Amino acid sequence: MAATELSRLILAPVSGELGKKRLVIVADGALQEIPFTALSEPNQISRLEKSSQTAKSNYQPLLVNHEIVNLPSITAIATHRQDLNKRQPAPKTLAVLADPVFAADDKRFTGKEPSLAPELNLEQSSLKQSAINLNRAGWERLPGTRTEAERILRLVPSSESLYAFDFDANYNFATSSKLKQYRFILFATHGLADPINPELSKIVLSQINKQGKPNNPSTLRLGDIFNLDLGADLVVLSACETGLGKDVQGEGLVGLTRGFMYAGTKSTVVSLWQINDTATSELMPQFYTAMLQQKASPITALRQAQLKLWQQENWRNPYYWAAFTLQGEWR
Repeated sequence: MAATELSRLILAPVSGELGKKRLVIVADGALQEIPFTALSEPNQISRLEKSSQTAKSNYQPLLVNHEIVNLPSITAIATHRQDLNKRQPAPKTLAVLADPVFAADDKRFTGKEPSLAPELNLEQSSLKQSAINLNRAGWERLPGTRTEAERILRLVPSSESLYAFDFDANYNFATSSKLKQYRFILFATHGLADPINPELSKIVLSQINKQGKPNNPSTLRLGDIFNLDLGADLVVLSACETGLGKDVQGEGLVGLTRGFMYAGTKSTVVSLWQINDTATSELMPQFYTAMLQQKASPITALRQAQLKLWQQENWRNPYYWAAFTLQGEWR
């Protein structure tokens, strides 16, 4: 198993020191894209090597015994902590953006299908090119994001939440000053991290309004995120590859995570690959249940949710749960 071989290379030399401690990972290069939660427990390696069948049945991910936090650099977290000390806590609980409208032929339109004015299609053309560059099929609707968001919203009183679905899941909502009032913010939509030009990384929002006219802007770019003023303990980017970015020597990956840290977010949960819509709609409600009802910290809640999926036959494969990683302040 690849997870076993990586674990042998990276963790076996220090296996005697790990115990059941929280692991704080400051990785470099390609290791920044590795889901450490899915690596084999190093103390299990000798047993896993006996046969491929034994490896499959005895595989125990690092997640079982460890909470795992990822940091871009020690310098970044030290600076981040200084900034957090000046921040006032947000008074309300949860803000959610989910299930935007990406195309003019979306069934949420009523009446005659609208036509998009060619002169206003520049941003949509840019998104189409981004999909090609990243080998994406396109920006199809993600129905699981709505299921995910509705289940999570039921965990808090309506007076403590703010949400935007469909056409309202747009740039105006994503940049609203109201978001500063919420401790937990969830973006459940498509995401795009550009490893060459990180300034082009973005969160994809509703592309069109109720009249079928293009929204402009229709994405939340990295520059927009840096200019946000947030008071969130946690921002979750429930989207594909949102934890990637450009590798800058000594500073780690520069991308969406760094933008939200600069905007005042204590920590983020992001993904390392193109996530499964259905599996994510199972994982995220469990994650938020642990935080909002059991009062678990984000890193503890994420581990609990991932463990629950790993323990179910249908979701046992790390592809379904290991993409998500917590970055930033864990305390």
